[in-house]
Amino acid sequence: MLALRGPRLADGRTVDLLLSAERIEAVGTPGSLAPPAGAQEADLSGYLLLPAPAEPHAHHDTALTGSGGGPPATGQAALRRRITEAALIQLGHGATAQRSHVRIGGAESLAALEAALETARALRGLAELSVVAVPRLLTGLAGAENRALLSEAAKMGAGALGGSPDLDPDPAGYLDVVLGIAEEHGCAIDLHTDGADPARLARLASAAGACRSGVVIGPCGGLSLLAPEDAARAAGRLAAAGITVVCLPQGPCGLAAARGGAAVRLLTTAGVRVAAGGGALRDAVNPVGRGDPLDTAHQLAARGLYRPAEAYRAVSGRARAALGLPEVRIEAGFPAELLAVRGRTVADALSLAYSRLVIHRGRIVARTSAVREYCGAGAAGGPELPRQATGY
Repeated sequence: MLALRGPRLADGRTVDLLLSAERIEAVGTPGSLAPPAGAQEADLSGYLLLPAPAEPHAHHDTALTGSGGGPPATGQAALRRRITEAALIQLGHGATAQRSHVRIGGAESLAALEAALETARALRGLAELSVVAVPRLLTGLAGAENRALLSEAAKMGAGALGGSPDLDPDPAGYLDVVLGIAEEHGCAIDLHTDGADPARLARLASAAGACRSGVVIGPCGGLSLLAPEDAARAAGRLAAAGITVVCLPQGPCGLAAARGGAAVRLLTTAGVRVAAGGGALRDAVNPVGRGDPLDTAHQLAARGLYRPAEAYRAVSGRARAALGLPEVRIEAGFPAELLAVRGRTVADALSLAYSRLVIHRGRIVARTSAVREYCGAGAAGGPELPRQATGY
């Protein structure tokens, strides 16, 4: 059992919590909860406690390759090391659940998928990593091998099937193949699309209505370039079909065109569930990607697309829902997936939350501590200056 003492909640209350058996057992006023003997305790006074964020759109197999000076290593050991490091970077930032798109096909065949699945098993207990199998071509004679590989990927344990219909000579045929294999194996669907073709979005929305598993698309940067009436009509169809859109405020990833930004306000107004992900993490597409959900939420808020609390929900509750995971609330009975950050408000957390404590399945799995010190003397006779800053 783990007792959390004195964190502040987003609604302003200061509480104590007891966590047990991967769930929140009790929430009470400070000092009101008595943990059993031997329970671990964490003093979180000065921290804001939030539902843990999730990463709904990562590319761990190509992460951390942006400054290598040559083609990235593709051997199993190198892939596992890279995927593990990327996953741990995101876990340290608070993402206890992550979904990574991993390419299949070509000379490497299923090597990256195998490495990602092995890493997911090794990380069990620290973080929940799910994998999307991403083929390039799927239609015609050129796509025959990838069709077989996609079916094999589903049998191996890929949590979702994806790819980019926009890059196939027959986008509609690509979509049909993915939907058919996903239906056969009970996999979720997570597709890259620019969203600039209303007819293609309409077909996707129509097909998604018949899917038993969840359908996620993104980043849909081209949607914002459509005529307003066409964009509104497309957004309405996505909402009616229950499709989630994952936007990438940091910029495009390797399978998404760098055109515009997701029409977050339009989609939200239409009733589409909009989540936000990090996308590229220090790879050739974005060599300065941070893999930090709070930074992703910060960009949504800084651009005026959402207020801070709503921006955080895009990387927490809505991101978890995109992954098919249960809701987290800081109430008894809910999963103990939590993030504590230095600060008093969600706006604080999105601005200067360097110090963090991450809880997965009721256990502390990562800590980051930051101390800022000021060196040198202030001006003689001036006001007394602090030597150390708090709130980081």
